[in-house]
Amino acid sequence: MSRLPDSDAPSASFGDRVRAYVALTKPRIIELLLVTTLPAMFLAAGGLPPWWLMLVTLLGGTLAAGSANVFNCVIDRDIDETMRRTRRRPMPRHQVPTANAWAFGAVLGVASTLVLGFGANWLSAVLALAANAFYVFVYTLWLKRRTSQNIVWGGIAGCFPPLIGWTSVTGQVGWAPLVMFAIVFFWTPPHTWALAFRYRDDYAAAGVPMLPVVMGNVGVAWRILAYTVATVATSLVLWPVGGTGWLYPLVAAVVGAVIIVEAVALLRRARAGADAVALKPMRLFHFSNSYLALLFCAIAIDPLLS
Repeated sequence: MSRLPDSDAPSASFGDRVRAYVALTKPRIIELLLVTTLPAMFLAAGGLPPWWLMLVTLLGGTLAAGSANVFNCVIDRDIDETMRRTRRRPMPRHQVPTANAWAFGAVLGVASTLVLGFGANWLSAVLALAANAFYVFVYTLWLKRRTSQNIVWGGIAGCFPPLIGWTSVTGQVGWAPLVMFAIVFFWTPPHTWALAFRYRDDYAAAGVPMLPVVMGNVGVAWRILAYTVATVATSLVLWPVGGTGWLYPLVAAVVGAVIIVEAVALLRRARAGADAVALKPMRLFHFSNSYLALLFCAIAIDPLLS
């Protein structure tokens, strides 16, 4: 599909333009990141943090993640135009001029730094800026198109929200947020590889070497299981390190057992020679979202019960 110049983009109403700019920030991804920010604040505060600090931290985190996602949309617009899953994003549809998108991402990044710096503290602001830079320069520009380990190391950018939430309350990094960082680190590959199973042909057509593109089903399924077990094991470490009560380890054990069962079932289907449809990878993908949400909800609720 040939690319039209930005000046040839069809005219749109003001509401359409607003929706296009909002879509560039990938709101659904931002929601997932904020799920790991707020619970870290609750654990750091040992209960309910000040409402204004929660508001400032969530706003700053939203702006930072939105900035990184906008830059990603601009840089990967050729990939998005090729893939069925992403071809209706604003950049492939020429709804936002490229120069405007660059400027929008920069404004969001600056606003995030100022909001977190003046509203919370400058450590949180620097961490958000580092996550933004890591996602853009390390993952999007360097790793994504070059290695099947792209999401393993590039996914580090998505591990920063617990650190940002914790430091906004305490002003310093501790072992508990580092454990939460590690939980998200191990969780990201199986979550993303399950989705990549579903859209393997798209990634192959776009020239993105996601693991399911370059490796057989069984090999990928084994790695999904290994990272899933590592995720659950790391989640249990937070119990003694974070000093949680009884609720968190109970939830971590239950949802951890379920997601391991799902990963084992995926491996069994792969070993039985199932194709991309019969593998049912989206079952694991969707539950992995629920797993992370339930786990971090338990992190938030546990100190309130104590």
